[in-house]
Amino acid sequence: MEDRKPTRRVPLRILIGLLELMVFTGVATAWWVWRGDPPQRPTATNPNPSAQTYQSPGGQPSVSPGGNSQAVAPTATIERTVEIYWLQDVNNRIKLAPAQVTLKVADKPDAILQAALTQLLAGSNEPDLTTTIPKETQLRSLRVASDGIHVDLSAAFKVGGGSTSMTGRVAQVIYTATSMDPKAPVWISIEGKPLEVLGGEGLELSQPITRSEFEQDFRL
Repeated sequence: MEDRKPTRRVPLRILIGLLELMVFTGVATAWWVWRGDPPQRPTATNPNPSAQTYQSPGGQPSVSPGGNSQAVAPTATIERTVEIYWLQDVNNRIKLAPAQVTLKVADKPDAILQAALTQLLAGSNEPDLTTTIPKETQLRSLRVASDGIHVDLSAAFKVGGGSTSMTGRVAQVIYTATSMDPKAPVWISIEGKPLEVLGGEGLELSQPITRSEFEQDFRL
């Protein structure tokens, strides 16, 4: 006669508990499907919590590199009246002739003087006002510093003309550059090198130079 292992029976109360759990799970699943609520997903966090956003002028938020949000305010534009100095023949004598112009530029001394010098180099539209500055001359840079106004011009500034022509063009640059501050010293350089000699006669130009110093050392 074979030995039979005793069959283990699950207690009735455990079986009933499992059935109740299965029924409850099925009902809950059906309830969420019927409602159509999707399961909640965890909210993504900012990988760079130090980065902050600011509103750009165009209305789009921008994130600054490294998290430093600094919106750069645009420079205000103003209308500023300055004097541009031309040359005029008065009784067979060349003299400086100031002409007022109104410029619409950024409210910064450098920008105002750059616009004035650029207009000077462009030439005059008045028949009685002239210039000895070669038309190919370009303003390479202009900087207002604590020691004066630094003007750097292209090499064309030194082309052609004798001492009178060179003296006249230097005077135009000095007086136009100091239209906002007549007592300011001016540093003139050509292609980054100081302008030391005027014309073919070799007239020396001290640097820096003011209006009063120019009037003492040179005559138009």
